[in-house]
Amino acid sequence: MATEYGQGYGYPSGPGFHEAGAEERRHRLPTPLRAPIEARSWREFGYVMSGLPVGILMFTFAVTMFSLGMGLLITFLGIPVLAAALAGVRGFGTLERARARGLLGIDVAAPEPLRVRKHGALAWMGAILKNGSAWRHLLYSVVQFPWSVFSFVVALNFWAYGWAMLTYPLWFWLFPVYGGQGGLQLYGDGMHRIYLDNPFEITFTALLGLLITMATPWIVRALTMVDRVMVAGLLGPSRLASRVVELESDRGVVVDTAAADLRRIERDLHDGAQARLVNLAMGLGLAKEKLTEDPQAAARMVDEAHGEVKTALQELRDLARGIHPAVLTDRGLDAALSSVASRCTVPVQVDVDLPARPAPAIEGIAYFTVSELLQNISKHARATRATVDVWRVENRLMLQVVDDGVGGADISGGSGLAGLAERLDAVDGVLVVDSPVGGPSRITAELPWRG
Repeated sequence: MATEYGQGYGYPSGPGFHEAGAEERRHRLPTPLRAPIEARSWREFGYVMSGLPVGILMFTFAVTMFSLGMGLLITFLGIPVLAAALAGVRGFGTLERARARGLLGIDVAAPEPLRVRKHGALAWMGAILKNGSAWRHLLYSVVQFPWSVFSFVVALNFWAYGWAMLTYPLWFWLFPVYGGQGGLQLYGDGMHRIYLDNPFEITFTALLGLLITMATPWIVRALTMVDRVMVAGLLGPSRLASRVVELESDRGVVVDTAAADLRRIERDLHDGAQARLVNLAMGLGLAKEKLTEDPQAAARMVDEAHGEVKTALQELRDLARGIHPAVLTDRGLDAALSSVASRCTVPVQVDVDLPARPAPAIEGIAYFTVSELLQNISKHARATRATVDVWRVENRLMLQVVDDGVGGADISGGSGLAGLAERLDAVDGVLVVDSPVGGPSRITAELPWRG
Protein backbone atom coordinates (compact mmCIF):
# COMPACT_ATOMS: atom_id res chain seq x y z
CA MET A 1 0.00 0.00 0.00
CA ALA A 2 2.99 2.32 0.26
CA THR A 3 2.97 5.19 -2.21
CA GLU A 4 6.27 5.94 -3.88
CA TYR A 5 7.22 9.60 -3.82
CA GLY A 6 8.63 9.67 -7.31
CA GLN A 7 6.06 7.56 -9.12
CA GLY A 8 3.06 7.92 -6.86
CA TYR A 9 3.50 11.65 -6.40
CA GLY A 10 3.87 12.22 -10.13
CA TYR A 11 7.28 13.91 -10.06
CA PRO A 12 8.42 15.23 -13.46
CA SER A 13 11.91 14.39 -14.61
CA GLY A 14 14.47 15.40 -17.21
CA PRO A 15 16.06 18.73 -18.11
CA GLY A 16 13.66 21.58 -18.58
CA PHE A 17 10.75 19.53 -17.22
CA HIS A 18 9.19 22.61 -15.67
CA GLU A 19 8.91 24.16 -19.12
CA ALA A 20 7.49 21.15 -20.95
CA GLY A 21 3.83 21.72 -21.66
CA ALA A 22 3.90 25.00 -19.74
CA GLU A 23 3.56 27.24 -22.78
CA GLU A 24 0.12 28.79 -22.61
CA ARG A 25 -1.62 30.44 -25.48
CA ARG A 26 -0.67 34.10 -25.50
CA HIS A 27 -3.28 36.58 -26.67
CA ARG A 28 -2.14 39.75 -28.30
CA LEU A 29 -5.20 41.66 -27.11
CA PRO A 30 -5.86 42.35 -23.41
CA THR A 31 -8.91 40.76 -21.86
CA PRO A 32 -11.24 43.84 -22.00
CA LEU A 33 -10.60 44.26 -25.74
CA ARG A 34 -10.75 40.52 -26.41
CA ALA A 35 -14.00 39.85 -24.54
CA PRO A 36 -16.42 41.27 -27.19
CA ILE A 37 -15.09 38.90 -29.86
CA GLU A 38 -14.54 35.80 -27.73
CA ALA A 39 -16.60 32.73 -28.50
CA ARG A 40 -17.68 32.48 -24.87
CA SER A 41 -19.21 35.97 -24.97
CA TRP A 42 -21.15 35.16 -28.12
CA ARG A 43 -22.37 31.85 -26.67
CA GLU A 44 -23.61 33.64 -23.55
CA PHE A 45 -25.29 36.29 -25.68
CA GLY A 46 -26.91 33.52 -27.73
CA TYR A 47 -28.14 31.90 -24.52
CA VAL A 48 -29.81 35.14 -23.44
CA MET A 49 -31.34 35.72 -26.86
CA SER A 50 -32.71 32.19 -27.13
CA GLY A 51 -33.97 32.33 -23.55
CA LEU A 52 -36.90 34.59 -24.42
CA PRO A 53 -38.68 32.36 -26.99
CA VAL A 54 -38.00 29.28 -24.85
CA GLY A 55 -39.25 31.15 -21.77
CA ILE A 56 -42.47 32.18 -23.55
CA LEU A 57 -43.10 28.58 -24.58
CA MET A 58 -42.43 27.17 -21.11
CA PHE A 59 -44.37 29.88 -19.29
CA THR A 60 -47.39 29.51 -21.56
CA PHE A 61 -47.43 25.75 -21.22
CA ALA A 62 -46.86 25.74 -17.45
CA VAL A 63 -49.41 28.42 -16.57
CA THR A 64 -52.05 27.10 -18.96
CA MET A 65 -51.77 23.46 -17.89
CA PHE A 66 -51.46 24.25 -14.18
CA SER A 67 -54.43 26.60 -14.21
CA LEU A 68 -56.50 24.10 -16.18
CA GLY A 69 -55.54 21.27 -13.85
CA MET A 70 -56.33 23.28 -10.72
CA GLY A 71 -59.64 24.35 -12.19
CA LEU A 72 -60.56 20.75 -13.02
CA LEU A 73 -59.61 19.36 -9.61
CA ILE A 74 -63.28 19.45 -8.70
CA THR A 75 -63.51 16.56 -11.11
CA PHE A 76 -61.12 13.66 -11.60
CA LEU A 77 -59.81 15.22 -14.83
CA GLY A 78 -57.69 17.71 -12.89
CA ILE A 79 -55.27 15.03 -11.68
CA PRO A 80 -54.15 13.75 -15.10
CA VAL A 81 -53.91 17.33 -16.38
CA LEU A 82 -51.63 18.29 -13.50
CA ALA A 83 -49.59 15.14 -14.04
CA ALA A 84 -49.25 15.98 -17.74
CA ALA A 85 -48.18 19.52 -16.81
CA LEU A 86 -45.45 18.24 -14.50
CA ALA A 87 -44.29 15.71 -17.09
CA GLY A 88 -44.15 18.44 -19.71
CA VAL A 89 -42.07 20.83 -17.61
CA ARG A 90 -39.66 17.98 -16.84
CA GLY A 91 -39.24 17.61 -20.59
CA PHE A 92 -38.58 21.33 -20.90
CA GLY A 93 -36.04 20.92 -18.11
CA THR A 94 -34.12 18.45 -20.25
CA LEU A 95 -34.07 21.03 -23.05
CA GLU A 96 -32.88 23.76 -20.68
CA ARG A 97 -30.07 21.63 -19.26
CA ALA A 98 -28.91 20.86 -22.81
CA ARG A 99 -29.07 24.55 -23.74
CA ALA A 100 -27.09 25.52 -20.64
CA ARG A 101 -24.56 22.77 -21.33
CA GLY A 102 -24.02 23.85 -24.91
CA LEU A 103 -23.97 27.64 -24.46
CA LEU A 104 -22.94 28.25 -20.85
CA GLY A 105 -20.69 25.24 -20.39
CA ILE A 106 -22.33 24.03 -17.17
CA ASP A 107 -23.15 20.36 -16.84
CA VAL A 108 -26.16 19.92 -14.55
CA ALA A 109 -27.06 16.33 -13.79
CA ALA A 110 -30.57 15.13 -14.49
CA PRO A 111 -32.86 14.88 -11.45
CA GLU A 112 -33.63 11.59 -9.82
CA PRO A 113 -35.99 9.42 -11.91
CA LEU A 114 -39.59 8.79 -10.93
CA ARG A 115 -40.06 5.96 -8.47
CA VAL A 116 -43.21 4.21 -9.64
CA ARG A 117 -43.86 1.34 -7.21
CA LYS A 118 -46.78 -0.16 -9.14
CA HIS A 119 -47.80 -0.52 -12.76
CA GLY A 120 -50.54 1.59 -14.28
CA ALA A 121 -51.44 5.18 -15.06
CA LEU A 122 -52.68 5.97 -11.54
CA ALA A 123 -49.39 4.88 -9.99
CA TRP A 124 -47.45 7.01 -12.47
CA MET A 125 -49.62 10.07 -11.83
CA GLY A 126 -49.24 9.64 -8.08
CA ALA A 127 -45.46 9.34 -8.43
CA ILE A 128 -45.05 12.47 -10.52
CA LEU A 129 -47.39 14.50 -8.31
CA LYS A 130 -45.25 13.55 -5.30
CA ASN A 131 -41.96 14.19 -7.12
CA GLY A 132 -40.22 17.28 -5.77
CA SER A 133 -38.05 17.84 -8.82
CA ALA A 134 -41.15 18.05 -11.04
CA TRP A 135 -42.53 20.90 -8.94
CA ARG A 136 -39.14 22.64 -9.04
CA HIS A 137 -39.28 22.37 -12.84
CA LEU A 138 -42.72 23.98 -12.75
CA LEU A 139 -41.36 26.82 -10.60
CA TYR A 140 -38.47 27.29 -13.03
CA SER A 141 -40.88 27.50 -15.98
CA VAL A 142 -42.72 30.33 -14.23
CA VAL A 143 -39.84 32.43 -12.88
CA GLN A 144 -37.59 32.02 -15.91
CA PHE A 145 -39.97 33.95 -18.17
CA PRO A 146 -39.85 37.40 -16.49
CA TRP A 147 -36.11 37.05 -15.98
CA SER A 148 -35.61 36.11 -19.65
CA VAL A 149 -37.57 39.22 -20.70
CA PHE A 150 -35.39 41.44 -18.51
CA SER A 151 -32.09 39.88 -19.58
CA PHE A 152 -33.14 39.87 -23.26
CA VAL A 153 -33.93 43.60 -23.23
CA VAL A 154 -30.78 44.57 -21.32
CA ALA A 155 -28.41 42.41 -23.37
CA LEU A 156 -29.90 43.34 -26.74
CA ASN A 157 -29.86 47.08 -26.04
CA PHE A 158 -26.29 47.13 -24.78
CA TRP A 159 -25.13 44.96 -27.65
CA ALA A 160 -26.99 46.89 -30.36
CA TYR A 161 -26.15 50.40 -29.11
CA GLY A 162 -22.53 49.49 -28.43
CA TRP A 163 -21.79 48.07 -31.86
CA ALA A 164 -23.88 50.74 -33.61
CA MET A 165 -21.95 53.58 -31.92
CA LEU A 166 -18.60 51.82 -32.38
CA THR A 167 -19.15 51.48 -36.14
CA TYR A 168 -20.76 54.93 -36.53
CA PRO A 169 -17.78 56.31 -38.51
CA LEU A 170 -18.47 53.64 -41.14
CA TRP A 171 -22.15 54.41 -41.74
CA PHE A 172 -22.84 58.00 -40.66
CA TRP A 173 -22.67 59.08 -44.35
CA LEU A 174 -26.06 57.41 -44.86
CA PHE A 175 -27.80 60.36 -43.19
CA PRO A 176 -26.68 63.17 -45.50
CA VAL A 177 -26.94 60.97 -48.59
CA TYR A 178 -30.33 59.37 -47.97
CA GLY A 179 -31.84 61.22 -44.99
CA GLY A 180 -31.17 64.81 -45.87
CA GLN A 181 -29.51 65.55 -42.51
CA GLY A 182 -25.93 65.91 -41.33
CA GLY A 183 -25.82 62.79 -39.19
CA LEU A 184 -27.44 60.97 -36.32
CA GLN A 185 -29.75 63.37 -34.49
CA LEU A 186 -28.80 63.73 -30.84
CA TYR A 187 -31.35 66.40 -29.88
CA GLY A 188 -34.14 68.26 -31.62
CA ASP A 189 -37.10 70.57 -30.94
CA GLY A 190 -39.01 73.19 -32.89
CA MET A 191 -36.04 75.53 -33.17
CA HIS A 192 -32.82 73.59 -32.60
CA ARG A 193 -31.39 70.33 -33.85
CA ILE A 194 -28.08 68.75 -32.89
CA TYR A 195 -26.47 66.20 -35.19
CA LEU A 196 -23.39 64.07 -34.69
CA ASP A 197 -21.76 65.21 -37.89
CA ASN A 198 -18.30 66.71 -37.23
CA PRO A 199 -15.10 64.64 -36.79
CA PHE A 200 -14.87 65.27 -33.04
CA GLU A 201 -18.45 64.13 -32.39
CA ILE A 202 -18.08 61.11 -34.67
CA THR A 203 -14.84 60.09 -32.90
CA PHE A 204 -16.39 60.61 -29.44
CA THR A 205 -19.40 58.48 -30.44
CA ALA A 206 -17.13 55.66 -31.58
CA LEU A 207 -15.10 55.80 -28.38
CA LEU A 208 -18.25 55.70 -26.27
CA GLY A 209 -19.45 52.77 -28.35
CA LEU A 210 -16.13 51.02 -27.70
CA LEU A 211 -16.63 51.39 -23.95
CA ILE A 212 -20.18 50.05 -24.13
CA THR A 213 -19.07 47.18 -26.39
CA MET A 214 -16.30 46.20 -23.96
CA ALA A 215 -18.71 46.35 -21.01
CA THR A 216 -21.48 44.35 -22.73
CA PRO A 217 -19.86 40.87 -22.34
CA TRP A 218 -19.45 41.38 -18.60
CA ILE A 219 -23.02 42.60 -18.26
CA VAL A 220 -24.26 39.57 -20.19
CA ARG A 221 -22.04 37.31 -18.06
CA ALA A 222 -23.57 38.78 -14.91
CA LEU A 223 -27.05 38.10 -16.31
CA THR A 224 -26.16 34.50 -17.15
CA MET A 225 -24.86 33.94 -13.61
CA VAL A 226 -28.47 34.17 -12.46
CA ASP A 227 -29.44 31.63 -15.12
CA ARG A 228 -26.68 29.30 -13.92
CA VAL A 229 -28.01 29.47 -10.38
CA MET A 230 -31.59 28.82 -11.48
CA VAL A 231 -30.67 25.91 -13.75
CA ALA A 232 -28.45 24.26 -11.14
CA GLY A 233 -30.84 24.89 -8.24
CA LEU A 234 -34.19 24.09 -9.86
CA LEU A 235 -33.44 21.69 -12.73
CA GLY A 236 -30.79 19.50 -11.09
CA PRO A 237 -31.10 16.72 -8.52
CA SER A 238 -32.06 17.62 -4.98
CA ARG A 239 -29.43 17.83 -2.26
CA LEU A 240 -30.75 14.65 -0.71
CA ALA A 241 -30.47 12.74 -3.99
CA SER A 242 -26.97 14.11 -4.60
CA ARG A 243 -25.97 13.09 -1.10
CA VAL A 244 -27.30 9.57 -1.64
CA VAL A 245 -25.27 9.23 -4.85
CA GLU A 246 -22.18 10.55 -3.07
CA LEU A 247 -22.61 8.11 -0.19
CA GLU A 248 -23.09 5.23 -2.61
CA SER A 249 -19.85 6.19 -4.35
CA ASP A 250 -18.04 6.51 -1.02
CA ARG A 251 -19.32 3.11 0.03
CA GLY A 252 -17.89 1.61 -3.16
CA VAL A 253 -14.51 3.23 -2.43
CA VAL A 254 -14.54 1.84 1.12
CA VAL A 255 -15.40 -1.66 -0.11
CA ASP A 256 -12.67 -1.54 -2.78
CA THR A 257 -10.12 -0.24 -0.26
CA ALA A 258 -10.99 -2.95 2.25
CA ALA A 259 -10.71 -5.63 -0.44
CA ALA A 260 -7.31 -4.26 -1.52
CA ASP A 261 -6.11 -4.27 2.09
CA LEU A 262 -7.21 -7.87 2.53
CA ARG A 263 -5.40 -8.90 -0.65
CA ARG A 264 -2.26 -7.10 0.51
CA ILE A 265 -2.36 -8.79 3.92
CA GLU A 266 -2.91 -12.19 2.33
CA ARG A 267 -0.03 -11.63 -0.11
CA ASP A 268 2.33 -10.44 2.64
CA LEU A 269 1.47 -13.40 4.84
CA HIS A 270 1.80 -15.88 2.00
CA ASP A 271 5.07 -14.51 0.62
CA GLY A 272 6.64 -13.55 3.94
CA ALA A 273 5.85 -15.02 7.33
CA GLN A 274 4.05 -18.11 6.00
CA ALA A 275 6.97 -19.08 3.75
CA ARG A 276 9.42 -18.58 6.59
CA LEU A 277 7.31 -20.69 8.95
CA VAL A 278 7.17 -23.48 6.37
CA ASN A 279 10.95 -23.38 6.03
CA LEU A 280 11.20 -23.33 9.83
CA ALA A 281 9.05 -26.46 10.14
CA MET A 282 11.13 -28.26 7.53
CA GLY A 283 14.39 -27.22 9.23
CA LEU A 284 13.20 -28.36 12.64
CA GLY A 285 12.13 -31.69 11.13
CA LEU A 286 15.58 -32.24 9.66
CA ALA A 287 17.19 -31.20 12.95
CA LYS A 288 15.03 -33.70 14.79
CA GLU A 289 16.20 -36.47 12.46
CA LYS A 290 19.89 -35.52 12.91
CA LEU A 291 19.64 -35.03 16.66
CA THR A 292 20.89 -38.51 17.46
CA GLU A 293 23.18 -39.01 14.45
CA ASP A 294 24.91 -35.59 14.27
CA PRO A 295 24.17 -33.37 17.31
CA GLN A 296 26.38 -30.53 16.04
CA ALA A 297 24.58 -30.32 12.69
CA ALA A 298 21.25 -30.44 14.52
CA ALA A 299 22.40 -27.57 16.74
CA ARG A 300 23.31 -25.47 13.67
CA MET A 301 19.88 -26.17 12.17
CA VAL A 302 18.22 -25.13 15.42
CA ASP A 303 20.23 -21.88 15.40
CA GLU A 304 19.15 -21.20 11.82
CA ALA A 305 15.55 -21.95 12.78
CA HIS A 306 15.86 -19.53 15.67
CA GLY A 307 16.95 -16.81 13.24
CA GLU A 308 14.03 -17.62 10.95
CA VAL A 309 11.67 -17.29 13.92
CA LYS A 310 13.04 -13.82 14.74
CA THR A 311 12.69 -12.72 11.11
CA ALA A 312 9.15 -14.07 10.88
CA LEU A 313 8.18 -12.32 14.12
CA GLN A 314 9.60 -9.03 12.81
CA GLU A 315 7.63 -9.38 9.57
CA LEU A 316 4.46 -10.11 11.52
CA ARG A 317 5.08 -7.04 13.70
CA ASP A 318 5.59 -4.87 10.60
CA LEU A 319 2.42 -6.28 9.06
CA ALA A 320 0.40 -5.66 12.22
CA ARG A 321 1.87 -2.17 12.50
CA GLY A 322 0.72 -1.42 8.95
CA ILE A 323 -2.85 -2.51 9.77
CA HIS A 324 -3.43 -0.97 13.19
CA PRO A 325 -0.51 -0.89 15.62
CA ALA A 326 -1.00 -1.67 19.27
CA VAL A 327 0.58 1.63 20.31
CA LEU A 328 -2.17 3.48 18.43
CA THR A 329 -4.87 1.56 20.27
CA ASP A 330 -3.21 1.93 23.66
CA ARG A 331 -1.72 5.44 23.58
CA GLY A 332 -3.26 7.32 20.66
CA LEU A 333 -1.96 9.33 17.72
CA ASP A 334 0.82 11.16 19.57
CA ALA A 335 2.75 8.03 20.51
CA ALA A 336 1.91 6.17 17.28
CA LEU A 337 3.05 9.01 15.01
CA SER A 338 6.19 9.51 17.07
CA SER A 339 6.96 5.82 16.52
CA VAL A 340 6.46 6.22 12.76
CA ALA A 341 8.61 9.37 12.70
CA SER A 342 11.46 7.55 14.45
CA ARG A 343 11.69 5.13 11.51
CA CYS A 344 11.82 7.91 8.90
CA THR A 345 15.19 8.47 7.22
CA VAL A 346 15.08 12.24 7.87
CA PRO A 347 14.55 14.06 11.19
CA VAL A 348 10.82 14.53 11.80
CA GLN A 349 9.28 16.88 14.34
CA VAL A 350 5.86 15.67 15.54
CA ASP A 351 3.42 18.06 17.23
CA VAL A 352 0.06 16.59 18.25
CA ASP A 353 -2.35 18.99 19.98
CA LEU A 354 -5.62 17.18 20.58
CA PRO A 355 -7.99 17.67 23.54
CA ALA A 356 -9.23 14.08 23.24
CA ARG A 357 -9.04 11.07 20.96
CA PRO A 358 -11.19 10.87 17.81
CA ALA A 359 -13.15 7.81 16.77
CA PRO A 360 -10.95 4.70 16.27
CA ALA A 361 -11.72 4.56 12.53
CA ILE A 362 -10.72 8.21 12.03
CA GLU A 363 -7.64 7.68 14.19
CA GLY A 364 -6.61 4.72 12.04
CA ILE A 365 -7.05 6.67 8.78
CA ALA A 366 -5.05 9.58 10.19
CA TYR A 367 -2.25 7.21 11.21
CA PHE A 368 -2.26 5.52 7.80
CA THR A 369 -2.16 8.87 5.98
CA VAL A 370 0.82 10.22 7.95
CA SER A 371 2.63 6.87 7.65
CA GLU A 372 2.26 6.88 3.86
CA LEU A 373 3.43 10.48 3.54
CA LEU A 374 6.46 9.93 5.77
CA GLN A 375 7.38 6.78 3.88
CA ASN A 376 7.23 8.74 0.63
CA ILE A 377 9.47 11.40 2.14
CA SER A 378 11.98 8.74 3.18
CA LYS A 379 12.14 7.21 -0.29
CA HIS A 380 11.82 9.99 -2.82
CA ALA A 381 11.56 13.53 -1.42
CA ARG A 382 15.32 14.07 -1.00
CA ALA A 383 14.47 16.15 2.05
CA THR A 384 16.65 17.02 5.05
CA ARG A 385 13.84 17.50 7.57
CA ALA A 386 10.08 17.20 7.93
CA THR A 387 7.34 18.21 10.35
CA VAL A 388 4.02 16.61 11.27
CA ASP A 389 1.30 18.72 12.90
CA VAL A 390 -2.02 17.35 14.16
CA TRP A 391 -4.71 19.54 15.69
CA ARG A 392 -8.46 19.94 15.95
CA VAL A 393 -10.59 22.74 14.51
CA GLU A 394 -14.19 22.56 15.72
CA ASN A 395 -15.45 19.16 14.49
CA ARG A 396 -12.55 18.48 12.09
CA LEU A 397 -9.24 16.69 12.61
CA MET A 398 -6.40 18.44 10.75
CA LEU A 399 -3.12 16.82 9.64
CA GLN A 400 -0.24 18.59 7.96
CA VAL A 401 3.03 17.07 6.72
CA VAL A 402 5.74 19.45 5.48
CA ASP A 403 9.15 18.61 4.01
CA ASP A 404 11.92 20.63 2.36
CA GLY A 405 12.43 18.19 -0.51
CA VAL A 406 12.36 18.62 -4.28
CA GLY A 407 8.60 19.24 -4.47
CA GLY A 408 6.52 18.64 -7.58
CA ALA A 409 4.00 16.31 -5.93
CA ASP A 410 0.83 15.95 -7.97
CA ILE A 411 -2.52 14.54 -6.91
CA SER A 412 -3.76 14.01 -10.47
CA GLY A 413 -3.07 11.28 -12.97
CA GLY A 414 -4.02 8.30 -10.85
CA SER A 415 -1.07 8.80 -8.49
CA GLY A 416 -0.74 7.39 -4.98
CA LEU A 417 -1.86 10.73 -3.61
CA ALA A 418 -5.08 10.25 -5.55
CA GLY A 419 -5.58 6.97 -3.69
CA LEU A 420 -5.09 8.74 -0.37
CA ALA A 421 -7.55 11.42 -1.45
CA GLU A 422 -10.14 8.77 -2.32
CA ARG A 423 -9.68 7.09 1.06
CA LEU A 424 -10.18 10.40 2.85
CA ASP A 425 -13.13 11.35 0.65
CA ALA A 426 -14.86 8.10 1.60
CA VAL A 427 -15.20 9.46 5.17
CA ASP A 428 -15.94 13.07 4.13
CA GLY A 429 -12.29 14.04 4.35
CA VAL A 430 -10.18 16.30 2.11
CA LEU A 431 -6.56 16.13 0.92
CA VAL A 432 -4.86 19.35 -0.25
CA VAL A 433 -1.41 19.24 -1.89
CA ASP A 434 0.80 22.34 -2.16
CA SER A 435 4.08 21.19 -3.70
CA PRO A 436 5.75 23.59 -6.16
CA VAL A 437 8.73 22.35 -8.12
CA GLY A 438 11.81 22.86 -5.96
CA GLY A 439 9.86 22.52 -2.74
CA PRO A 440 8.82 22.72 -0.06
CA SER A 441 5.90 20.30 -0.08
CA ARG A 442 2.95 20.95 2.22
CA ILE A 443 0.25 18.27 2.31
CA THR A 444 -2.82 18.92 4.46
CA ALA A 445 -5.48 16.38 5.30
CA GLU A 446 -8.83 17.15 6.89
CA LEU A 447 -10.99 14.49 8.53
CA PRO A 448 -14.26 14.54 10.46
CA TRP A 449 -13.70 14.31 14.21
CA ARG A 450 -16.43 11.82 15.18
CA GLY A 451 -15.17 11.45 18.72
